[in-house]
Parts: sequence; C-alpha cells; structure tokens
Amino acid sequence: MPRAMIREFLRFETIGGLLLFAAAALALIVENSPLHVLYDKLLTVPVMVQIGEFIIRKPMLLWINDGLMALFFLLIGLEIKREIFEGQLTTREQISLPVIAALGGVILPAVIFSFISWTDADAMQGWAIPVATDIAFALGIISLMGNRIPESLKIALMAIAIIDDLVAIVIIALFYTDNLSVTSLGIASICVVILFTLNRFRVVSLTPYMLVGIVLWACVLKSGVHSTLAGVILAFFIPLRPRGSTGVSPLRTLEHNLHPWVAYAILPCFAFANAGVSFAGISLDVFLQPLTLGIAAGLFFGNQIGVFGLTALGVALKLCKLPEGVGWLQFYGLSLIMGVGFTMSLFIGTLAYDDIAHQNAVRLGVLFGSALSAICGVTVLRVASRNR
Repeated sequence: MPRAMIREFLRFETIGGLLLFAAAALALIVENSPLHVLYDKLLTVPVMVQIGEFIIRKPMLLWINDGLMALFFLLIGLEIKREIFEGQLTTREQISLPVIAALGGVILPAVIFSFISWTDADAMQGWAIPVATDIAFALGIISLMGNRIPESLKIALMAIAIIDDLVAIVIIALFYTDNLSVTSLGIASICVVILFTLNRFRVVSLTPYMLVGIVLWACVLKSGVHSTLAGVILAFFIPLRPRGSTGVSPLRTLEHNLHPWVAYAILPCFAFANAGVSFAGISLDVFLQPLTLGIAAGLFFGNQIGVFGLTALGVALKLCKLPEGVGWLQFYGLSLIMGVGFTMSLFIGTLAYDDIAHQNAVRLGVLFGSALSAICGVTVLRVASRNR
C-alpha cells in the first residue's frame, strides 16, 4: 500500500473520529435537554419507499442503521479486499501480528462479558458487543498526539481494526440473523451470480455493480439476514485491478469517493442517532447491571489483556514481531485504545436488543468502556513517547 494512500486513509479516519466524538457528545446533550422530544420524534419518523408491490417502510433510525450503514460496510469490505491483495495483509509476516492481536481482542472481551452476564439470559444476547473496535474513533484519538506516535503504530492499529471488523461481520452473519425468507435469499443469490459474472468478464464500470448492489441490499433486507452484509458482499466483487496498464482501479476509485462520505457524514449521523441516552434516573445500580458492566469490562479489560497478552505470546513463540520502531509500552497503549468500540459496538447492540431499556444499558456500557479505554490509552502512550 503506497505511503501516500496510508496518509490519506489516516487523515480521513482521524477527522472522522473527531466528528464521531462531536456527534456523540451532541446526541447526549440533546437527549438530556428540553430538545429530547424533537430528537426522539426525528428518529421515529416513518419513511417509506414503494415500487409496485414492493414496500420498505421503516423509522428514520432504522434507515440509518440498515441503509446508510450498508455503505459503511461496503467501505470496510473494499478496505479488507485491498489490504489482502495489495496492502498490509498480503504476506504471512504482515498478517501474523494483526491476526493474533485481533483474535485476542475478540476472544477475551467475549469471555469477560460472558463471565459477568452468564446468569442473565437476556444480557447474554449481547456477548459480541465488546469484541469490535471503532477504527475511526481509535485513530482520531491517537492522532491528537501528533508526531509523537510512530506511523508504524498507526498502521498496526489500522490493520488490527480491519481484521477485527471482518470478524465482527462474520459474527453478525452467523449470530444476528432473523427468520430467513427463501424467496428473498433466492433473488439475492441471483444478484451475487450477476456480480460474479461482471467481475469474471472484467467489467470495470462501477454503474452495473452499484445497480445490482441496490437490488442485493433490498433482497438481503427482506431476507432476514442483516442488510449491511450486502455491502460487504458487493465489495468483494468490485475489481481491484484495472483493464490495461494505464487504467484506474475501480475498487480504489470507489473507496476514494466513498471514504469522505462515510467518515464525514455517515458515521457521525449514525453516532448522533444511536449515542443519545438519557441520564435521568440513572444510578450506580444501572452501571452494575450485568449488561452494562459486562460491556464496559469487556471493552476495557478484555481488549488490553487479549490484544497485549496474545501478541506477547506470539512474539515469544516467534510467530510475529512488533512493528518497527514500536516499544512494548507503546503497544500496550495501542491495546488499551483497541477498547474503543463505539460504532460497531453500538451497531451490534441494535441487532441484539429491540427494547429501549436494554439499548440504554448498551449505550452506557459502550460509552463508559470506550471512554475509559481512550483516557488510559492516551495516558500510557504519552508516558511511552516521553520515555522514548
């Protein structure tokens, strides 16, 4: 992956992370002000699209979570495909550390959450909430430290978070799927065959891919499988290599055009719609509920123990090595930053629970665990940078 592309990626994610923070803070302020009535009404406004007998009718919140977030997952899919074929995940040496670290950041948070919530069957539905890292938020946080953080550490964070997102996508597909519609899945399968054919015949125009992708999204939405997975499926059929030696890569073109929309609009919109939680009547008992405590502990303790511990084991067994110019204390700071779940954690929470009580508990746990991870991570990184 060219260094200029890495810098562009980091710039988008950094600014996007700061916008995420601003949008989440605004949602909390509005929800705890007299404007909360307008905020709640806005998210429940019904929006309908109808073509003949085909109807999609959802409140505004679900259009954001099911529609706009499909574009977010499309971008993730594009990034994963590019990294696998041409980027930071092409060789065994490159992929070993992020894979080992990401596995630690998935397994330990889920184990800690399950240990705390084991006696609460309802809470256990959200076991996957603390396993995901918000790459935009995480990069936005460490960007505040400027040049004191080596670029190799930022690239490592990016690679680990991308694999982490891939695991989260698989979890959503396997564990957060409703009753399936055979008819809708059949039409979706036809769309996949068409996408495969376009890719096979090296069609480089993005228009046919996007038109088929819209139909695929609608079918997946109606099928019971979560609609955002359509974005990932579409991404893996977008050609990476252009026709001829001087052509432009369709995948890179789409990624370049989509990235600012996702970073500057879609993710802040999602954060504003999903981070609003009322603090009215909240006591210490709410934070000690298995769901809230499990999410916060999974994000904070699970990621730092899992990412750092499994990576240290991998280095000891010579399965991987630390990025060039990165010390152990800096990597521990990265492990703490990996506990910033936010976007993906909130998103999985919307899939796990429908009722407002559970969703408020999810939001509290995610906000508390992510904030604690960010504060401690920045503190450790500052100390590590000063020492070096």
